[in-house]
Amino acid sequence: MRKTALAGATILTATLLLTACGTADDGAGDAMSDQPSSSQEQSGDMATDDMAAEPRTGTFEGLNDKSVAGTVEVSGSEIVLSGYSSDEGPDLHVYLTNGTDEAAVAAGTEIDVVAFDEASQTFALDGVDVAGYDTVVIHCDKAKAVFGAAALA
Repeated sequence: MRKTALAGATILTATLLLTACGTADDGAGDAMSDQPSSSQEQSGDMATDDMAAEPRTGTFEGLNDKSVAGTVEVSGSEIVLSGYSSDEGPDLHVYLTNGTDEAAVAAGTEIDVVAFDEASQTFALDGVDVAGYDTVVIHCDKAKAVFGAAALA
């Protein structure tokens, strides 16, 4: 009887974690977004040029059945979201990454908490070397779910 109750509690806990950000995704959608990146091999010389580097921009696309829209501009000193919106989530963060799967988020740099309903948001990049990243990701840390991403050009 105890084993049955324990198994039920375990299943309930797992279900709650997966639905915390409104997703029942089992992670299968993450595999399609694995993207090898050569930007990790860029030389350290670019780090000293971050402040003078041309800003890179991208347009958000929703992932894993989530909606994320708007544009992003990344310079050496800040990330600026414009026309931004996303599905609501209790623990949304913006990350600089190289790809859009969970491994890329884990290896990336968390920037800050992002509001799902504020069209214009700016985040300071104190001490962050943006040259080594090619993607801005909106991630629900609580559910470990990627809501959307913008490839930087």
